[in-house]
Amino acid sequence: MNQEVDFNTPVAMLTVGQLVEVLSDKLPTKVIETQKEERKYVYGIAGIARLFNCSIPTANRIKASGKISGAIRQIGRKIVVDADLALELAGRKNGGRR
Repeated sequence: MNQEVDFNTPVAMLTVGQLVEVLSDKLPTKVIETQKEERKYVYGIAGIARLFNCSIPTANRIKASGKISGAIRQIGRKIVVDADLALELAGRKNGGRR
């Protein structure tokens, strides 16, 4: 039943198999691979200090300022910081002189 489909044939006159065959020939068969973005986390005040290359008291001030609070998850004493988001939030300018 391999019939050659004429491009002047109306779509209503095609069988499902013929329609699928025509569409599969014309559509690109590009496979899109979804790649999960690898998140980088730092842990604790010492991790924040290493991330921003500063001292531990300065890292504590950065955390307490609330500037990177969107990147911080704290449960009890455990502090987990999304490194990429923290660097992005710290780089944003809000307020101050122009």
